Amino acid sequence: MTASKTGQHTAFIKNTAKQLGFDFVGISKAAFLEEEAPRLEKWLNENRHGKMQYMENHFDKRLNPKLLVEDAKSVISLLYNYYPEKEIEGEFKISKYAYGEDYHNVIKEKLKEFLFLIQQEIGQITSRAFVDSAPVMDKVWAKKAGLGWIGKNSNLINKQQGSFFFIAELIIDVVLEYDGPIKDYCGTCTRCIDACPTNAIIDPYVVDGSKCISYFTIELKEEIPQEMKGKFQNWAFGCDICQDVCPWNRFSKAHNEEKFSPLDGVKNFSSIDWQDFTDELFKKTFSLSPLKRSKFEGIKRNILFLK
Repeated sequence: MTASKTGQHTAFIKNTAKQLGFDFVGISKAAFLEEEAPRLEKWLNENRHGKMQYMENHFDKRLNPKLLVEDAKSVISLLYNYYPEKEIEGEFKISKYAYGEDYHNVIKEKLKEFLFLIQQEIGQITSRAFVDSAPVMDKVWAKKAGLGWIGKNSNLINKQQGSFFFIAELIIDVVLEYDGPIKDYCGTCTRCIDACPTNAIIDPYVVDGSKCISYFTIELKEEIPQEMKGKFQNWAFGCDICQDVCPWNRFSKAHNEEKFSPLDGVKNFSSIDWQDFTDELFKKTFSLSPLKRSKFEGIKRNILFLK
């Protein structure tokens, strides 16, 4: 492929991503993640993933995009803003990413359209789309593509708009022009480390997932350990503390995605009488919401733990 054709394809992909509503797009070469391999292995060996057994699966695929897409050449990383116009007030707190409809569904639809448009422009390609649902190290690829740096709280931080983004990827077998990483702008700041009530950020850039409030309220299916009582600051689903205190999030802007507008069930979450609420009512109320991931019993457990 000629350099001019590569440039045309790259420009088309970046322009189309913006037209579809993605806030930032960057591209990196599909190659084995050499630097990440020992870090991931150490993190898993130290059991920082707790009961998230799926983190142990497909170790090789997490590090090598060519095992996910045959003859992969490029990883297109995309950021989609979910920062709300205003936070929901109430006794119990819900992570901002869960205010509206399930992001997996919203972004997957956009990625399907994106792939269709790319194929119309370039021709038949081999590709796969990912939204936090397969063994892909999305933050690492976004960093390699210059969309931000990975902060001390292990979130990707974008210099223009902070960290309240969903990350998605397209891995394709087409050579494109590649972006490069940017520098780390965390500096000497330790606000996220200092603010975490469960001390989940055990070292700068190292989060013990098994100590995170998001882990306890979403991933953990067992009873929440009693030693965590009183440390959750009323977070009932997820946690935004380490992002809320990050100075870079003063640049966050409200999203433009109608489907991320707060659902009625989320807006009224704190006023629900969870004692009289039923599983059937939960399914109906939160059918479109990410909260369904914790299921009725999980949410009820969380509420009782906070009381």
